[in-house]
Amino acid sequence: MTEERLIDYDSVGLIEASVAAAPAEISVGIDDALELHPISIRLQKDLLENLKALAKLNGLGYQPLIRQVLTRWVDCELKHMLRERAEAVHEPVEAVREQAVTRANPAAESDLLPSRKAA
Repeated sequence: MTEERLIDYDSVGLIEASVAAAPAEISVGIDDALELHPISIRLQKDLLENLKALAKLNGLGYQPLIRQVLTRWVDCELKHMLRERAEAVHEPVEAVREQAVTRANPAAESDLLPSRKAA
């Protein structure tokens, strides 16, 4: 460790003797600042072991990893739902637009809707 680097961040928390729980008021302050709410959840042992292994590989605790996983999943689901709603709104708008173009220029109907061409 160099003089510039007074804390060896690679080993922080690895030696049990140097680890201590934060005082309650600090923990509460952190939870409040991050808007964290404690919950209880039951997980299969294999799932929990895999989460812990993945967390370790990524240099995280397993609980922050679970928060990241849940946050990513919720974000993706919300985007998917919004995309579906936007498409549902977009389709009727396109149909109205095509009708307006057809009414304004009946000759263009065959260009827009080839399936309606006369036999």
